[in-house]
Amino acid sequence: MSNPLQGAQFMLAAHRISQLPADQGAEVAFAGRSNAGKSSALNALTNHKGLARTSKTPGRTQQMVAFSLPPYRDVPVSRAQDAQERAPTSVEGQSAADLRLIDLPGYGYAKVPLEMREHWKLEIDAYLHQRRSLRGLVLIVDIRHPLKEFDRMMLEFCFATQLPCHVLLTKADKLSRGQATQALAALRKQFAAEGLHATAQIFSSSAGTGVEEARQAVVNLLHQSRER
Repeated sequence: MSNPLQGAQFMLAAHRISQLPADQGAEVAFAGRSNAGKSSALNALTNHKGLARTSKTPGRTQQMVAFSLPPYRDVPVSRAQDAQERAPTSVEGQSAADLRLIDLPGYGYAKVPLEMREHWKLEIDAYLHQRRSLRGLVLIVDIRHPLKEFDRMMLEFCFATQLPCHVLLTKADKLSRGQATQALAALRKQFAAEGLHATAQIFSSSAGTGVEEARQAVVNLLHQSRER
């Protein structure tokens, strides 16, 4: 099966949302705690090992990083046309159907200075509230740990604003298949009990578990329409 996210390329790194690419087309944001495996997940999904910088030191992503995606590929023509019709009128040098992935700064790592953490708290909040081209969020959660405060905050925000959210339970290779399945079932049960609306799956970038499913989830998010 061909990879619809193949060909992703680095565009820019932004310290403020005003520095991001023009707010048109469609984009999916990736968020997660600093040590949850966000960069590895992005690299696996795009099949580009060096796309997002990985490090043994969590918290290295300290800017909003934008990656461009190739034009619609392996997508039914009618859906691509619908997406183009929903997008703003193109401007010179840019397509009205621009597709992007946005890597949000890793959150919660103690070695990031307090001033930096506060800055990113404000910028991420502004991005999620103001970015019109944002179609969905991929939340990266370590399958071995319960939801943290940041995870809950993101899920509650998505629910309150009707922003589609897909959760990747990463590092599934660290558990047995049975344990991973139980963790996924427990999370879905928790969603139902707390009235949170999000999809979730098991994922491992190193073992390749759930990569195809996650790619399709990202494509589905890119095709979402949002009423503002």
